[in-house]
Amino acid sequence: METGQKHTSEIIVKDSLSAENVGSGDMPVLATPMMMALMENAAMLAVKDSLEEGMTTVGGHIESSHLAPTKIGEKVMATAEVTKVDGKKIFFKISAYCGETLLGEGTHLRFIVDRQKFLARL
Repeated sequence: METGQKHTSEIIVKDSLSAENVGSGDMPVLATPMMMALMENAAMLAVKDSLEEGMTTVGGHIESSHLAPTKIGEKVMATAEVTKVDGKKIFFKISAYCGETLLGEGTHLRFIVDRQKFLARL
């Protein structure tokens, strides 16, 4: 795994992803938690193929702005790029766009974990 690895995930905003449906607001626009989930998905997928068998990543911290609304039916793309790897910690730069409009940007931290050991702790 190395810095510079990146992935872009995309969604079409549906009613089920709206602020009024997920409970984070009361308008029919993309919910902030759903935008951040898309950013996390991009980060997870950016490093997935670099992990050893049986390993995965889990989110540890995410921080992002949400600068513009997105209406139902629009396509949103989120990109995550590895900026630093420190042992089991992976740091990312994250951003989300609708066309040319920046929706949000920030940072994300994921931890590399053994899937079986992680689930055994539950």
